[in-house]
Amino acid sequence: MTTWIIKTDAPGDGPRLAVKDAIDVAGLPTTAGCRAIAERAEPAAADAPVVASARARGARIAGKANLNELCMAADGVNPWSGTPVNPLDPSRVPGGSSSGSAVAVATGEADVAFGTDTSGSIRIPAACCGIAGLKTTNGRVPLEGVYPLSPTLDVVGPMGRDVAAVVLGMDLIEPGFTPVPYDASLPVARLRVPGVDPAIDAAVDDALRRLGPLSEVTSAHYEEAATVNGVIVSVEGWEQNGHLLGDPAKLSGRIHRRIQQMQDVSEAGMLDWALGLQKSLRAELDAILARHAAIALPVLTCVAPEPDEADESDLVLTTLTGQVNVAGLPAFALPVPLPGSHLPASVQLIGPAGGEERLCGLAAALEAALS
Repeated sequence: MTTWIIKTDAPGDGPRLAVKDAIDVAGLPTTAGCRAIAERAEPAAADAPVVASARARGARIAGKANLNELCMAADGVNPWSGTPVNPLDPSRVPGGSSSGSAVAVATGEADVAFGTDTSGSIRIPAACCGIAGLKTTNGRVPLEGVYPLSPTLDVVGPMGRDVAAVVLGMDLIEPGFTPVPYDASLPVARLRVPGVDPAIDAAVDDALRRLGPLSEVTSAHYEEAATVNGVIVSVEGWEQNGHLLGDPAKLSGRIHRRIQQMQDVSEAGMLDWALGLQKSLRAELDAILARHAAIALPVLTCVAPEPDEADESDLVLTTLTGQVNVAGLPAFALPVPLPGSHLPASVQLIGPAGGEERLCGLAAALEAALS
């Protein structure tokens, strides 16, 4: 039962909501998928605002969903709490860090799930498990009661089996949330980044062309901004979690090494460079979005990989996603067919800040075109 850290199955007839166990649910401890946190976690005194809002809308909590330890990896593998099983292929990782949230909706154990996303942690498991997910605009959704990794990059967002379930999730967070229908007069900007499997790129192109002609765009900063994400996450993640190095027996070896690396990056004095490039990336993407409905590229460079002891697959997973957190923009992950594979590809639709309503309308139009 590695999908869940705590299963609750609250009664009622409202939508079943899986809550990533980095988000407070009243009466339950928040473990962040980590033994060091779990052993001293008290039951939460109150729901996080996102959970309180969902309950007020009639949602019933299905449980606290599993995750990568401290939200610090993207493959979903967790030696302490177990690794949720990818329902599309048990030999592949489920993606993370919101692994249990993705698997809960992919297997039908929840109607909607809340995840967090700092470098891709909603979009990556959505892509690996063939579901939909929305990384919200930085600052749109309150982060009170959410275990922090990088407070300036962390967001909470909904995950579901399809666009309608993601829209339901946004309505649970923001009552009255309503998608804006896609306006086909604005083209979609197709951004190409090196290193993507050509079959994935082709699958994304084939899907997007069903909406109309694509506008090819380039970015001078997108590739480099992956490093910016790493610098900001390291500086802030070290502030949040550095104290845990004092109890190494309660961390997995991988996460212990990551926190040590965060300290090294924090002490390297790269933050000013990172913040400068952050401004340049945001200005560049804003300029593209002023002329287009969205910027589109794959979520992943490859299909969901097999677990990798050397950690290579985990680092590959965030190649295309962390930049969106750096820019602070919303992004929708939607599965698209990958001919010849039992696993799907996933398209990432990036919208303007605060543009979730339009992004959901675009995703719905693309989903309809694919069906």
